[in-house]
Amino acid sequence: MPSPSNLIVAGGGIGGLAAAYVLARQGTPVTVLEQSSAFGEIGAGIQLGPNIFRMFEYLGLTNAVRDVAYFPPGMGMNDVRTGEAVVRVPLAEAAIAAYGFPYGVIYRADLHQVFLDACKALPGVTLRTAAKVEGFEQDAAGVRVRLAGGDVVEGSALVGADGLWSRVREAVVGDGKPRVSGHIAYRAVLPRAEVPAHLWHDDVVLWGGEKTHLVHYPLRRGELFNLVAVFHSNKYDEGWNTFGDTAELQERFAQAVPQVRELLGKIETWKMWVLCDREPVANWTKGRVTLLGDAAHPMLQYLAQGAGQAIEDAVVLGAALRHAGGDAAHAFQLYQQARYLRTGRVQLTARFYGDIYHASGVARELRNRMFQGGQESAGFAGLKWMYQGIDPDRLFA
Repeated sequence: MPSPSNLIVAGGGIGGLAAAYVLARQGTPVTVLEQSSAFGEIGAGIQLGPNIFRMFEYLGLTNAVRDVAYFPPGMGMNDVRTGEAVVRVPLAEAAIAAYGFPYGVIYRADLHQVFLDACKALPGVTLRTAAKVEGFEQDAAGVRVRLAGGDVVEGSALVGADGLWSRVREAVVGDGKPRVSGHIAYRAVLPRAEVPAHLWHDDVVLWGGEKTHLVHYPLRRGELFNLVAVFHSNKYDEGWNTFGDTAELQERFAQAVPQVRELLGKIETWKMWVLCDREPVANWTKGRVTLLGDAAHPMLQYLAQGAGQAIEDAVVLGAALRHAGGDAAHAFQLYQQARYLRTGRVQLTARFYGDIYHASGVARELRNRMFQGGQESAGFAGLKWMYQGIDPDRLFA
C-alpha cells in the first residue's frame, strides 16, 4: 500500500497524539505541531468507558493504561440536597461481562503521557513544540501549514486536532465560536491522605441537584481523589485553566448535604473551565484537511466521552487510510462518514444527561422515582449503544 508522506497533525493533546500513534504505527510518517513550549496536558480526571478500552486493546496500549488507571467497583448518583441514592450501577466484573472490557478512570495527564511515550517509541513521529498553526493552503499535491513566526510545514495532508477553539475548523467549517452552555466546572485533585475516611468513596459518585452537581472518584491506582463541581453561571473566562471563585462555588452548593459541603471545603484552590459544545455537523473535511476530536465534535462532559471519542476518531482515521490505499482525500471522506452520526449522538445525548443531572421540581422527582424503581435503563445500562464501541476492522469491509 502506498503511504502518504509526512502527514501533519495540528495539536498535541490526547486526540492529536492518538492520531499520530495510529498513523505512524501503520507506516505513515507524522509531524505533530503543538503550540505550547512542551507536550503536556491540563485538567483533572477523566472516565474511560468499555468502548475506549476496546480501542486501547486494538492499539496495544492496555497494559500501559492499566498501570496508571483506577477501576471503580461501581458508579452511582445521589440527590445533592437530600442525600438519597438515586441509582447505583456495578462496574468491575459487571462491565467486563456486559461489554468485554472494563470501566476505568484516569488522570488526564497520565493518559496523555501514555500516548506521548507511545509516539516517542515510534521512528515515524516527529514532535514539534512552539508550533502554533495560523493557517494553511492546499492543492492536489499536498498542504502547506503556516506557523506563527513565519515557518511553513509541508505535508501530504492535515489533521486538525487543535481543540475547541480550532483554527483549522475556522477554515474548514467556519461556524464561528463554540456554543456556551451556561455551565462552568471547577476541578481539583487531592492526595488520598488529605481526604478523611468518611468522605472517601471507591465508586464514581455524582451528587445531582438543581443546576448543580459534584462528581468524585479516585485516580492513579487510588492515590488521588478527583473532584469536579459543575453549576450554571453567567460569569466565566474562556479557557481551561482559570482560577475559580470559591465564594460563588460555596454559594451554589449552600443547600447541599453536609458531606458535599465538607468535601468542597477541603479545596483551597480550584481551577475552572467553561463548558462549551457545538451543533453536530456532517462535514468536517475539505480536500486534504480533516478534523478530529473536539475540533470536529466538541461535547459537554456529561457522558465522559470527549477523550474517548477522539481516540475512536484516530483509530477510524487509520482504518480509512488503509482502506483508501493512502489516498488522504478519499480516506478523510470515509472517516467522517463513519463518525459523524455516532459523535453527533454523543454530543446531543450529553446535553440531555446534563438536564437529568441538574433536574429540579417535577423533573427531579420523576428522575429519582424512575431510576430508584429500576424500571428504566439508567446511566450505564441506558448507554449500551455507546459502550459497545466500534470494530474498526469491519467499518470499511
